[in-house]
Amino acid sequence: MRRVPFPLALVCGAVLLAGSCGWNRADDGDGRVPGAPVGVTAAAGSATSVHVMWNAAPADAGVRTYEVYRDTTKVADVPGAQHMVDVTRLRPSTLYAFTVRARDGAGRLGPPSRAVRARTPAVTAADHSAPARPGATTGRAVGSRAVQLTWGASRDDRGVSSYDVYQGAVKIHSVGGNQTATVLTGLRPGTRYVFTVRARDAADNLSPAGPPVRLTTPGGDDGKATAPTGFTATTHRADGAYYIALAWDPPRVDGVITEYQIGLDGTPATSLVWGGTPPRGRAHHSFYAGAAAGEEHRVRLRARLPDGTWGGWSAERTVTTGG
Repeated sequence: MRRVPFPLALVCGAVLLAGSCGWNRADDGDGRVPGAPVGVTAAAGSATSVHVMWNAAPADAGVRTYEVYRDTTKVADVPGAQHMVDVTRLRPSTLYAFTVRARDGAGRLGPPSRAVRARTPAVTAADHSAPARPGATTGRAVGSRAVQLTWGASRDDRGVSSYDVYQGAVKIHSVGGNQTATVLTGLRPGTRYVFTVRARDAADNLSPAGPPVRLTTPGGDDGKATAPTGFTATTHRADGAYYIALAWDPPRVDGVITEYQIGLDGTPATSLVWGGTPPRGRAHHSFYAGAAAGEEHRVRLRARLPDGTWGGWSAERTVTTGG
């Protein structure tokens, strides 16, 4: 068996995570529209952006998408598995009101949430000075799927607009600059995490990461619940070369999955990241496998979860080019 080298392919994407609590439900099975989202909050992230969050709907609520409104103007369509968004291209020193509405699979649009307001800070000319590193971060597990974090406030000559929370190298959460604590939900039981916090000012200058805090959620997780299912792999020939075609069903998680890692012959080979909204339902991807026939390869797949960790590997499939 001869291996063919594979180039690394990576496209930028974003991952977001938020908490989930209650939900107003107007659709109780009698055909009524979805209820109004609850727990909506808004906090300025910079002079031109506001971070809007709301509570996740129950899995059986049938929400397909959320519509986010700035005053009366719709500014974002968000997949039903996601419950936060950064609203950008705003004006500095401006007070905005935001509402969220849910749309179900039949296209029915529910009523708006209560309006929440956020004021963008003033823009600061020629501000190239990043905030100071946040102080020591502490944390504790709150059950098997959530942790509470607290950190020391950062300092900035123009003021801190927001704090970004990272798990490893992945940003998973954001809160306002006057907040030095948060609860992260949607985590995995029995999983080790490394969280850091970075401060951001109104000019989008980002501080160095604060001291890391290492936490392990209680319970056990063998990874099976987070692995892609229905995974298949085939080969085909096009333009004088062979390609490996993959298909899978994304794991059901609290949030949106935008990145996958493809394992080839026992080694992580390439990353697949959707730059926009990932496809709904069954996913497909094809990548180059060389020009020679008779090459045998073992391939599998895993997802980067909304909490910043890698999920479980799918079943492994064996394919042969030209076979």
